[in-house]
Parts: sequence; structure tokens; C-alpha cells
Amino acid sequence: MKLNLSKPIAFFDIEATGLNVTKDRIVEISVLRVNPNDSKEIKTWLLNPDYPISKEASKIHGYNNDELLEKPTFKQKAKDIANFFKGCDLAGYNSLKFDIPMLVEEFLRAGVEFEVKRRRLIDVQNIFMKMEQRTLNAAYKFYVGKNLENAHTAEADTLATYEVLESQLDRYKETEYTDREGNISTPVCNDIQKLHEFSMHKKNADLIGQIIYNKDGKEEFNFGKHKGKSVEEIFKKDPSYYSWIMKADFPQYTKNLLTNIKLKMN
Repeated sequence: MKLNLSKPIAFFDIEATGLNVTKDRIVEISVLRVNPNDSKEIKTWLLNPDYPISKEASKIHGYNNDELLEKPTFKQKAKDIANFFKGCDLAGYNSLKFDIPMLVEEFLRAGVEFEVKRRRLIDVQNIFMKMEQRTLNAAYKFYVGKNLENAHTAEADTLATYEVLESQLDRYKETEYTDREGNISTPVCNDIQKLHEFSMHKKNADLIGQIIYNKDGKEEFNFGKHKGKSVEEIFKKDPSYYSWIMKADFPQYTKNLLTNIKLKMN
């Protein structure tokens, strides 16, 4: 089943120096742009991260710092990458937890605007985990019926993710799903808004789910000693908590969000 698109959607995958979205850097990013007329364009950038690639990451994607020294940095290519994403919703595999937060942090460091709130986000892994609970390699074998060649290269993973989602649309088009509240629906269809909603475990206020929206639409902490409490409430009762977060190892996007809340309070 083909996606029903009202605007372009960008499937993308990132290979990085490690898994810390705050400190680590992108070494490769591949983006498949699918347009409403079903035309497609893919671009891949290999980058000098200017940051040590961990041994664990190098074993997975095969890159080391020496061979990337002559490649451009993300900052040098940030505007080109942002332009290719222009006007697109976003899709990926484990993208809500890793790829999207990592990408946004890189754009923030580069000083290039990249708006996320107006985009719909689809995480193919979340659909898979809710329905089958397996990895991308297994997902590709399960849905597409083929072995995934060149796994852990950004382009191969990006193309595989797109194929998996199209196969999911066919497999689950009439499958009922019961959520935690007992609501029954058939959410896996070619409607981007429904796929966006189904991809989300919770309604995140930031990108990695450390700040979420409560039932009243207010931001609340989703970690630490103040988990489940309103951000505004804690900032009023414990102003030093804001200062601690600003000095701690949190993504810049999360810090910016909390700063905006604090400014509105003032």
C-alpha cells in the first residue's frame, strides 16, 4: 500500500560516533525524500565528526576518524541538509529516540534553524515493536521477505525502512489495535497523521521524552526526583533545579524548551 501524502516525507538514518545525542556527532546521514507524486530522491552525506568515534560505533558502521579527516563537517553541510528536509514530515527506524534528537542537536550546534514541532514524526520501529517486536534486520526479513544487505550503512538502512513501512501498510491495513486506554482502532494506514500518532508512545514536549505533556497539555518532567510533576510547579518551588539542568548533560533542545518555559513564567 502506497503512502497517502499531502506533503513530502523524508526517511532518514544516521550513523554516529556513539549513542549520546548530547555529545556524539553524525558521521553519515542518508535521506530518502518521497514526494506526493511518488517521485523519490535520495542523498547521502559522509561527514568528518571532529569528535572521537567510539570503538563500539566503529565496529557497527565501519568508519574511523582517520578516513573521514578530508570530509566536510556537519556545520559545513548543515544548510544543504536542512534544505533537502525542507517541507518534509520525518520518518525513520528508532528515530524518535535517536536519529531526530541527534539531528536537531547538530543543527543547533551549527546555528541552522530546523523546526520539528510542525512536522509529523513516524517511527517505523514503534509500529513494528507494537505489532511484532523485532529489529530492523528481522523487520526487513519479516515484511519484505529478503535479507538486508549492507546493514548499518545509512543508505541501506534508510531504503530498508521505507520498504518496511510500505509492507506494514499492507499487512496491518485492517488490523485492530487496542491502546492502553482500551480504545480500539486500525491505526496503521497510509494516512501520515495517524501514523504519526501511532508512532508516539507518549506526547513528548522535547525530543527524547524527558519532558512530556500531561493530560491538560502542560509540560511535566518524565525523569528524576520530580518525574510526573509540572515543570512550572517545580521551577516555582525549586528554582535551583533549572540551574542544575542547564549545567548538566542534557540535549540543547531540552534546555531551550525549559528556558522558554521559565521565560514565560517571568
